[in-house]
Amino acid sequence: MADDKQRIDAATGTGFVGHEWDGIEELDTPMPRWWLFILYATIVFAVICVILYPAIPMATSATPGVLGWSSRGEFRKELAAEQKRMGPMLARIDSTPIGQILAHPDLLRAAEEGGRAAFKINCVQCHGSGAAGSKGYPNLNDDDWLWGGDLATLEQTLLHGIRHPGDDATRMSQMPAFGRDGILTAPQIEQVVSYVRAVSRQEPMSASARAGGALFAANCAVCHGDNAKGNRAFGAPNLIDAIWLYGGDRTNLTETITNARYGIMPAWNTRLDPVTIKMLATYVHSLGGGEANPAPPAPPPIQQTAANVRP
Repeated sequence: MADDKQRIDAATGTGFVGHEWDGIEELDTPMPRWWLFILYATIVFAVICVILYPAIPMATSATPGVLGWSSRGEFRKELAAEQKRMGPMLARIDSTPIGQILAHPDLLRAAEEGGRAAFKINCVQCHGSGAAGSKGYPNLNDDDWLWGGDLATLEQTLLHGIRHPGDDATRMSQMPAFGRDGILTAPQIEQVVSYVRAVSRQEPMSASARAGGALFAANCAVCHGDNAKGNRAFGAPNLIDAIWLYGGDRTNLTETITNARYGIMPAWNTRLDPVTIKMLATYVHSLGGGEANPAPPAPPPIQQTAANVRP
């Protein structure tokens, strides 16, 4: 192989490296000078960057670089500048009662945009990027509200959550597990399902549905009302519309009546500041289902007895 390297190709004047395959030999052609200059320049550039900027990973951080620059530091500067720019508007939103924000177009626009940004960070995980929700997570675009859809009510829901442990002001409702707790038998639950599907226009009224109507009056009307239109004071949903949180088919209704549901929404007052919560409420209100009037005050709780929980 040493002798091969000393051989020179007559056509190019380049030596051979000694590799040969099927009669084809490899020449020891040097790299072009322009390519070598670029390579050396990139090496010098990389060394300069390592000296000036954070580069070499350490146990808990990286070498800081002689300039002391960092992307996090740059972000903090930009964030501080943006907070300074938005400070006066946020202060106005904070000092304005939420019910009066609609009367100030500039505050309303700022609150909706701020709420939109906060929603994308904190709420899309459950309600979806378009706020359309999914099974067990309500659609915030429609006008179906368990406790009310006005600004003040939405703010209260965001502040204290729904069935959030440890918050005495949280929204609280609990439907009995009629099957699991032995209040209704499986055939009776099927009759109630038939009645609910009949009044929601999913099935025709039948003998089973009429029997379920009597059971509904004895067990369910105390919260959902005699007309099955629900009661916001208890967070009881309207059962005659076409909107279902967990589904209105027989399987899901049977599961709901048998074992009940117990969805939880966080109390955001421990995670977000009051201004952000106010902006979130304004954004949700703007999605299409917001209401002008507050929900009626809750009546005193009804004592459940054997007469009104059992057929």
